[in-house]
Amino acid sequence: MSNPLRKCLESGHFAVTAELTPPRGASFEALSAAAETLRPAVSAINLTDGAGAKVRMSSLAASIYLKQMGVEPIMQVTCRDRNRIAIQSDLLGASAFGVNNLLVLTGDGVEEGDDPEATGVFDFDSKSLLSALRTMSQHGRTLSGAELTAAPNFFPGAADSPHDPDPDWQPLSLKSKCEAGARFVQTQYCYDMDVLTRYMQRLADHGLTENLYFLVGLGPLRTATGARWMRDNLFGTIIPDGIIRRMEAARDPRAEGISICAELIQQAREINGVSGVHLMAPGLHQEMVEAVKLSQTI
Repeated sequence: MSNPLRKCLESGHFAVTAELTPPRGASFEALSAAAETLRPAVSAINLTDGAGAKVRMSSLAASIYLKQMGVEPIMQVTCRDRNRIAIQSDLLGASAFGVNNLLVLTGDGVEEGDDPEATGVFDFDSKSLLSALRTMSQHGRTLSGAELTAAPNFFPGAADSPHDPDPDWQPLSLKSKCEAGARFVQTQYCYDMDVLTRYMQRLADHGLTENLYFLVGLGPLRTATGARWMRDNLFGTIIPDGIIRRMEAARDPRAEGISICAELIQQAREINGVSGVHLMAPGLHQEMVEAVKLSQTI
């Protein structure tokens, strides 16, 4: 099956992906409505895997459903809840349905969730899982060495958090993920394009932008209060004071959040090594679409 996200990135086009959280229930209705809203504006939709260590519909089921809708999925895979046998089995099933874009994450600890009786597994971490995916795709074998009757064609990604690098900082973790087989990177929120420019330059100095496609985390903001909460509570989030002041001064915070996102999407296009943006804004699906459309007119 074709892979529109991979084709977009490898052809040098600027990619837009968005994140959806699968529903807490046994119905695709809300997921379908959100995907239909986002469809015109994105190359692919990322489906979270038990985000916050809370029960939701599986990323596997949600990804297969979107694929059958004709919307390209990115299936998140965390290492928290399943051992290596279960993860490899799930991923073979995903690939059989044409779901090959994978965002590999170690995952939040179970203490972050709402079930104190839950037990974390962590048989893999993100780097060892990336290596296992490479073994399955390139060598047609499971991690234990068992031969596969049909090898998958995974397009694996990893997560990262931009920051303003110190003079002696080196991207060792990201380099190891690249060496383990990552092909693309989706980042945490970064609303400071000066910081992003310096960060991407450091990655370029180490050759990583030649081997990885970087999708920068952005999204339309709701309110100044919400922006402050994101900055203070979501690890790795970068939101400058100037952005928050703009939201505070706005007569229409919704429109201002869309405008800010659109401006930053356009600025990100001009930064060397940036291959696209990854939009995250729970519930603001129409706002994401409007931001993408507005960015194309700036």
